[in-house]
Amino acid sequence: MKVSFLLYLAALATGVLHAAPRAGDVTAGRAAFAACASCHQVGPAARHGFGPRLNGILGRRAGTEPGFAYSPAMRKSGVVWSEQTLAAYIRRPDDVVPGTIMRFSGWSYGDQKLADLFAYLRTFPPTD
Repeated sequence: MKVSFLLYLAALATGVLHAAPRAGDVTAGRAAFAACASCHQVGPAARHGFGPRLNGILGRRAGTEPGFAYSPAMRKSGVVWSEQTLAAYIRRPDDVVPGTIMRFSGWSYGDQKLADLFAYLRTFPPTD
């Protein structure tokens, strides 16, 4: 029994096993969004910047937020932003939408930070 517990601890320490992320935390998500805020806005008064506003992004088809000039690659991507597709895009944008103009790569966005970010983004419904 001691040996299997030690093997479990070794696997956890080396990253072979990952603890499941907690449910997303909105306050931590606000902090996670800080890296996004140089290009994107959220909230009732959100406007497009270098990137589109992100109100209501989860469940929305990529390249369809009215009033933003998306790249041809984004408009043609067919991606629908779920937590899975958005997580993959944040981590490696060009792998999800080849030819995208987004230059951010979420190197430090682990599963928990992403869960927090998504909890925060869910607090902003689509803008009419």
